[in-house]
Amino acid sequence: MTSNDTQTTAPTTTPAVLLRSDGEVDEETMAYAREKIDAIVARPGLPTVTGEVRITKTTTHHADRPWSATAALHVGRRDVVVHAEEATGHELVDQLQDRLRRQTDKAVHSGHNGRAAAPPWRGGPGTPQPAEGDDRTADSHPA
Repeated sequence: MTSNDTQTTAPTTTPAVLLRSDGEVDEETMAYAREKIDAIVARPGLPTVTGEVRITKTTTHHADRPWSATAALHVGRRDVVVHAEEATGHELVDQLQDRLRRQTDKAVHSGHNGRAAAPPWRGGPGTPQPAEGDDRTADSHPA
């Protein structure tokens, strides 16, 4: 297997996402992949994105889906790993883009530190607060 050298994607304002290829991946597919990955990682409101995308084309003639891609990205403090397999390079890149967009969106909207908000019975959002003139605390119980 041959490996094309690393190529940096994303504009100069964002950190690099490396794009690599193994096998006989044509330049047209690589350019198409660079364009689609740039569209994902350069979206406004997305935290820092770094990582690597690897596109592989096997030489096995009996394989139904000889094209595969694996993306391992760090979106802010979250890790996003995506795998795709398809029959052609363009189908592969389109599927990879869809999955990367879904997973990066999920990583961005899943919270700040990986923990869900505390439920109301543990003092989370929706916990009743004592009234202004009420001298009882939220934890007091009637006798």
